Amino acid sequence: MNNSRIIVEQQSVKANLENSYLKFYLNEQTPAILSMNYAQEAVMLPVELVTSMPNMLPCILGLMNWRSRVIWAIDLPKMLNLESLEGRLKQYKIVVIQVESLLLGLVVHDIKGVTKFMPDSIQSPVGQVASSLVPYLSGCVQQLPEILLVLDAKSLVHSPLFHSN
Repeated sequence: MNNSRIIVEQQSVKANLENSYLKFYLNEQTPAILSMNYAQEAVMLPVELVTSMPNMLPCILGLMNWRSRVIWAIDLPKMLNLESLEGRLKQYKIVVIQVESLLLGLVVHDIKGVTKFMPDSIQSPVGQVASSLVPYLSGCVQQLPEILLVLDAKSLVHSPLFHSN
């Protein structure tokens, strides 16, 4: 295999990732997608393997072990002021994301798989969703009968919620 073919294949993989999104439900009625550029893995973890920590924000469920690293598990719906996942869960469904060197486990209601969208199908979220969601979105995609929230991984990881004193 020559070098030019390797470069073309790498560019093809990158272009494929740019249009690929992990689809999941934040709660029973709120679908969302996240660029596969940031999604590291989707995992199911027994609730008892997330260690709660005292004096944390209500959306922070605790610490979890992921591939020999300790990362925060976040109740994503609660963080976004949506209906929380609290209840009698036996397992968390977690989307592990990475932005630069930061890792975060986003606990969601359900994970559906990978879907593709062209960048021009992503529209502004302003006026389509609650204004409290807009800082965490890079847009919305109309997929009738639903509006998919396109989450911005960078905004989630760098949320002011996690950096306040």
